[in-house]
Parts: sequence; C-alpha cells; structure tokens
Amino acid sequence: MGESKRVKVAFPHMGNVYIAWAAALKKLGVEPVIPPHTSKRTLELASQYSPDSICLPYKLVLGNFLQAIENGADYVAMISSPGICRLGEYGQSIKNVMKDLGFENKYIQLDLYGGFKSIYDFLSEVSGVKNPLKLIRAINLAVRKVFITDRLENLFSYYRAREVVQGTAEKHFKKAIQLIYNTDSTLELKKAEKNASDEIKKTQIDTNRDVLKVDITGEIFLVQDPYSNQNIEKELGRMGVQTRRSLTVSSFLRDAIIPKMFQKDETHLERSERMARPYLMRDIGGDALESVSDVAYADAKGTDGIIHVSPFTCMPEIMSQNIFPSMRENCEIPILTLILDEQTGRAGYITRLEAFVDLMHRRKMYRKKQQKTAKMQNAAN
Repeated sequence: MGESKRVKVAFPHMGNVYIAWAAALKKLGVEPVIPPHTSKRTLELASQYSPDSICLPYKLVLGNFLQAIENGADYVAMISSPGICRLGEYGQSIKNVMKDLGFENKYIQLDLYGGFKSIYDFLSEVSGVKNPLKLIRAINLAVRKVFITDRLENLFSYYRAREVVQGTAEKHFKKAIQLIYNTDSTLELKKAEKNASDEIKKTQIDTNRDVLKVDITGEIFLVQDPYSNQNIEKELGRMGVQTRRSLTVSSFLRDAIIPKMFQKDETHLERSERMARPYLMRDIGGDALESVSDVAYADAKGTDGIIHVSPFTCMPEIMSQNIFPSMRENCEIPILTLILDEQTGRAGYITRLEAFVDLMHRRKMYRKKQQKTAKMQNAAN
C-alpha cells in the first residue's frame, strides 16, 4: 500500500466512532469509506453468510463490510481480541466469508489490546506513511475526536430529556456532530467543540421537568450502536429520561492507549476491578467485569436505574446477569436486563422500557416521601 496510492478503507459502524477513524485516515491520505448506517438490509445481507447462533454484533459488522465493499472500499478493517470472548473469533470467521466471496485481499485486522503501537502500526500499514510525526498527529486527532464526541453525546442526552418540542435536540445534535466530522485540524477542534455545544444548546428545554437519570451498560457494541439496541436512548429521552453510557470508546482509550502518568482520575477498568471485586473476582471475558461494577457504581452515586443490554447467546453477559441478583444485598438500584437479537419485537421492548420508567418514577416519589417524613420527625424531636 504505497503512500502515493489513495486507497479506500472502511470500518464498521458502532455509534459515532466512524468520525474518529475517518479523521485519522484522511489525515494520512487514505479515503475513508463510511458504510450506510446499519439497517434491515445490513442485517439481511449478513445473515446469508452467518451462523444462525452467532451474536448480533457479528452479523452487523459483517453486513457493514459487505455494504462498504459494494460502495468501493479497497479494504475493510476490523479489531481483533485475544480475550475470552467471541470477538476473538470474528476475524477468522469474517476472513473466511471474504475469501468465499472473492474478497480475501480486502480484510485487515487491528489488535484491540495492542495499545498505541498497534494503532500506529495499523495506520502505517494501511496508508504507507512511515513518518512518525504524521502518524502521531493522525492518532492524536482521532483520539481527541472520540473524547469530544462522547462529551457531546452526554450534552445531547441532557437536552433531549428536557426538550419542549420532541426531536429538536436530535436535529441540533446532528448538526453538531457534522461540525466535528468536518474539522481536520487539532488546532481547530476546541473551537469546533464550542460551536457544536452551542448548537445543541439551541434546543428549548423545560428546566423544571422531573427527569430520571439512567446508566446503560452491557456489551459495548450494543451500548454504542442505536440500530442494535433499538434506539434505546432515543426512546428513553422521549420518556423524559437522561441516559449515560457506562461503556464508551473514550473510556476504552483511557484504559488501552493513554499512559497512566497522563491521567489524573481512576480509569473505568481500574474502577471495574475495584467495585466488581465483592461479586466477581476476575475478568471472565467480554464486558462482564465492567457490567457488574457499573451496577455497583450507579447505585453508589444515586442513579435512578441502570439498564443492561446484551446480545442473545453472549456468554460473558449471561454470567453478569446471573450475578446481579446476588448484588441485591448491597445495591438497591433498579436493574433492567434486555437481551437483544434480530427477532426482538419492538412493541414488547417499548412496553418493558415504559414499565421500567414507571417503576423508577414511583420509587423516586416514595424515597422523596420517606425523606420528607424523616425531616419532619427530626424537626419534631
């Protein structure tokens, strides 16, 4: 892959992570091919070449790749993992599908746990660029965009739960994200983030609305990807719920890439190892350790509820779900577990969300009533 050749590279969709990858590739003279946003066709296309029992994220990643190749991608890039998770098998399985379809030379793999060096080597290979300064600048731009995007997602969630006219926050958020996508220089990112934040803040909101706060944890692909989780954050926002993703791409980068000496606070993985310890003593694969600790963390900070999303047949998340009942002794937070695949019915799914929101509202009112009674008794004494 010579530096003079402008190759086209695609990554699968997982929320808005394409914004960061596209920035790094463009910085190095590589043309990013962004697959169409995941849809029913993506799933149908992938299902033709997928084992029936394989998890939903695998099918959607494969579907993204097939659509990217249809759109002219020279290469599709996928992360690999040596961990105790089916993700470690994605690479070889997708490689076999590519070979069967005659696309064998189009597949590239990136080691998930290789840290900075892995990303550096990957970008050098795919672009042909050997200049360390250029590669470091490209990685820096991508990493900064990941953190900015996650901050904007949180701001968006705040405004969506309080918007006066439904849908206006999302309209402004899409414009905000486009501002970040169009910025190709780290020097301009600070200004771009301010402009993007100001765009979201144009949303007219009701600051007096009684808003519930809910954390979302589970398998990271489902947490991040709106198609696979059936737009759970949008649905909750419509019900007046402010959401926060416990698992984010930026939290992963803090654990895997950014040296500890440059970090002031405890990382998500460090917190997970500390807070999961009473219930889970070691990593059992996937995001199970993080999911268990996220429940304990949400309970400790007084969050109104937590939702755990996982793909059907995902063993690490099945294990974490089986640990949740034993956490009831110490954690009072309401937990909703949602197991999702392509057969999940939307009507029943929405009904479960509405029932969970109603439960949290009633619990919040009861706790307020208890606090008021306690204050009156203290005053009387």
